[in-house]
Amino acid sequence: MTRGENPKCNSAYWFEHTSFKPSRDWLEGAALCVCAAVSPATISTLCVDQPPATSAAGVLSPSSLSRSQRILPIIIIIIIIASSSGISLSFSVNMHIKEDMNPVLLYLLHFLMWLYGVVTFVPWFLLSGARDRQVRASRVKAKPVGDKPQSPYRSVDSFHSLASTLYKGCDTLDKVFKHGTELFKHSDCLGTREVLSEEDEVQPNGKVFKKVILGKYNWMSYEETYLFASQFGSGLAALGQKPKSNIAIFCETRAEWIISAQACFMYNFPLVTLYATLGGPAIAHGLSETEVTHIITSKELLQTKLKAILPQVPLLRHIILVDGMGTQQTDFPKNITVHSMGAVQAFGAKQLNKQHSYPEAHDIAVIMYTSGSTGIPKGVMISHSNLISGITGMAQRIPNLGDTDTYIGYLPLAHVLELSAELVCLSRGCRVGYSSPQTLSDQSTKIKKGSKGDASELQPTLMAAVPEIMDRIYKNVMSKVATMSPVQKGLFSLAYNYKMKQISRGYSTPVCDRVVFWKVRKLLGGKLRVLLSGGAPLSAATQRFMNICFCCPVGQGYGLTETCGAGTITEVWDYSTGRVGAPLVCCEIKLKNWEEGGYYNTDRPCPRGEILIGGPNVTMGYYKNQVKTREDFFVDENGQRWFCTGDIGEFLSDGCLKIIDRKKDLVKLQAGEYVSLGKVEAALKNLTIVDNICAYANSDQSYVIGFVVPNQKELLKLAEKKGVQGCLESLCNNAIMEREVLKVLAESPAAATLEKFEVPAKIRLASEPWTPETGLVTDAFKLKRKELKSHYQEDIERMYGGK
Repeated sequence: MTRGENPKCNSAYWFEHTSFKPSRDWLEGAALCVCAAVSPATISTLCVDQPPATSAAGVLSPSSLSRSQRILPIIIIIIIIASSSGISLSFSVNMHIKEDMNPVLLYLLHFLMWLYGVVTFVPWFLLSGARDRQVRASRVKAKPVGDKPQSPYRSVDSFHSLASTLYKGCDTLDKVFKHGTELFKHSDCLGTREVLSEEDEVQPNGKVFKKVILGKYNWMSYEETYLFASQFGSGLAALGQKPKSNIAIFCETRAEWIISAQACFMYNFPLVTLYATLGGPAIAHGLSETEVTHIITSKELLQTKLKAILPQVPLLRHIILVDGMGTQQTDFPKNITVHSMGAVQAFGAKQLNKQHSYPEAHDIAVIMYTSGSTGIPKGVMISHSNLISGITGMAQRIPNLGDTDTYIGYLPLAHVLELSAELVCLSRGCRVGYSSPQTLSDQSTKIKKGSKGDASELQPTLMAAVPEIMDRIYKNVMSKVATMSPVQKGLFSLAYNYKMKQISRGYSTPVCDRVVFWKVRKLLGGKLRVLLSGGAPLSAATQRFMNICFCCPVGQGYGLTETCGAGTITEVWDYSTGRVGAPLVCCEIKLKNWEEGGYYNTDRPCPRGEILIGGPNVTMGYYKNQVKTREDFFVDENGQRWFCTGDIGEFLSDGCLKIIDRKKDLVKLQAGEYVSLGKVEAALKNLTIVDNICAYANSDQSYVIGFVVPNQKELLKLAEKKGVQGCLESLCNNAIMEREVLKVLAESPAAATLEKFEVPAKIRLASEPWTPETGLVTDAFKLKRKELKSHYQEDIERMYGGK
């Protein structure tokens, strides 16, 4: 082992875990003086602690400095010395530092840092739990249950029997919530911020944005929430809603959504969930197919989306508004009655003691309509036992989950990831505070400048996010780092690369966290301890950035609506990237050969194939769609139910799964080469000039093309460099800019990871971002390839020469 490979011989390692000694005050004092002379604002900008104390004579006293204040000047003086000695700090996308330094100076610096840290390594290593984290991270996490290649893998924590319940005797969702209420009766349960005021703000481009000023979170206790849900469910029954008859919810993510869901679980009303961003035809399809007579919605969605399709839903009789009646509703069909949620609850309180039908474990709890990334939305039938099994597996992967945790809910509750995450939290006594993408952070679009976003106010410890949101955070922070002064940029870069090495070994970096990354961490409240990623693949670069800058593990998960969102989640002490963890304790996973793609479960060193998930979390199938159900689901000879995902994976030596392809994303080019469109997109999406990208290929063509949503700031910068003028839309329609952006893509380090035939040969720039409202991506921001192809059909024909 070389000196660089041995953590005990790594100078940066020793430097991190060192106690400061009074005998070295001369070095700290000298560094502080140099730092103050070069950049007086540096300490106040980067330190979180209070200003350093002074002696009676008013002179800075190094011995009176806090630990973080005393380490920062040393880091900065090293950067300054290094810069003046010919060190080149190249700041790249992957955040690695290229050190072009005089070898003698480099050795001296390493030796001083090594000497400085040697004193405290042993006690730190023993007391910090680093050894335990290393053991946990490197252990085998899942194993095959047999010797055959097609044998399923199971977690070593449930190797002999899959887990299916959180609490003994709680086999339905209403029992789980009741159990949680009994344990945490007086604890905070659901929180909502009060809107203090709204105002219009005119932007430089003339557009008007509505800004809000929000107050503190107001909380309902578990006992209050349970009573509200019980009374509301009773009110729905009094309005004619029958047990085992479907009821729909078409609403934004808010406390009333989950209260309505709990009410339906209690009274055995199968809950039909629809995304608030779905278009009219998809909404009408879901409501008509499930034959609902009652729907729960909001005033805004009623006016903007639901009202127009009411004639297409002839069975609908009752509309319940979660946010009050507002203006008198008079222009609705005569057979439809509109109610407020409060009125239904009050009516139900009078009927509360009447008997009602309780659900059983095999009863349908939710009919969840997918976002339709591959066509018309399908309704997935999810039983009570399915959901309980799924959240049992998820809860096991989050250590010490309990009533000291706070979860921030802002993703669509119609998405299985958000619904499962909130049900997990409510089963363990966590607080759930509600937000939205427009109010999440201090910089969010609806937050008035100078006001607190929801994350800053709530300070959550738990959060779920889709990769698209984390990609945006990553690019925004990196663009701000690029504008820092050389000293600040150098400090951030050195700290980032150093921490990257440390966490890959299972080591913590408390000084870097406190001095360098605290400002980034504050973007999401400053107290996150677990961040769950799901809904789409997360790039390695973004995952590592979130690990480093937000100082918490990212549990990258893999699951589908058809498996209740449960499949795999990485363990919190596993900081590796590019994989999704071992099977959860509620399910098992096996790989099926896919000959067309060349993936076999006999491949070595890692078996590969189509991912099949089996277990009690696998759902009942598609509502009124037996053909598709038989195609995607099956029951094996042991009675185990399985779902065929269509995704391609490989099992690594420690039992963790890695997603490597998708059957529907594989295209065979004219010359016979296979192109994975998802692989191309994943490689290029992290470039700063790319906000989003969709790769496309025709089997009768010899090259790949692409549609790119450029980053506006980077595109304008590139246009200025090339002498091209115009607004964003005109630049996107400019052939010169298309060629220049294509050149950036083709010459990027990311493109070097692709085969030559995989790199797009032509692109089309898109001036409008792809949001769920455009219908071009799902609510989890997954590409809708069919819709994108239709939207850009003329461009496809142009780029393929009219063919």
